[in-house]
Amino acid sequence: MTEKNILAYFHSPEQAEGAAKKLEALRVEDLAINRFSRYAGVGPSGASYKPGVSGSYSSWVPDTLNTHASSGIMAAADPAASGMSDGGQGGPTGRDILLTVVVDESVHHRAMSIIEQAGGMI
Repeated sequence: MTEKNILAYFHSPEQAEGAAKKLEALRVEDLAINRFSRYAGVGPSGASYKPGVSGSYSSWVPDTLNTHASSGIMAAADPAASGMSDGGQGGPTGRDILLTVVVDESVHHRAMSIIEQAGGMI
């Protein structure tokens, strides 16, 4: 049996989960749902800069427990982060949920049809 991979993009986790439930009837080999962004890491909410009032530059050092601080800096510096930009730069189109599926080749076309019907973009 040969396996096929499908990468599908959704607007919401609920859309992806709905497709995943229908795909489970096809006995998928593997299935994962993940959120992604333009920058690696968790985005601006993941950066935990703690500026102090002491005037010391050391207070601007990122939290050492946060391994995604630099990605948070990049996301916060993006022109689209202010809300005063049209975004430009060809970033995510609102489909930031990724459904990854591994299916048997015999049900590949059926799986793709289920995903498209659930609102996914392949």
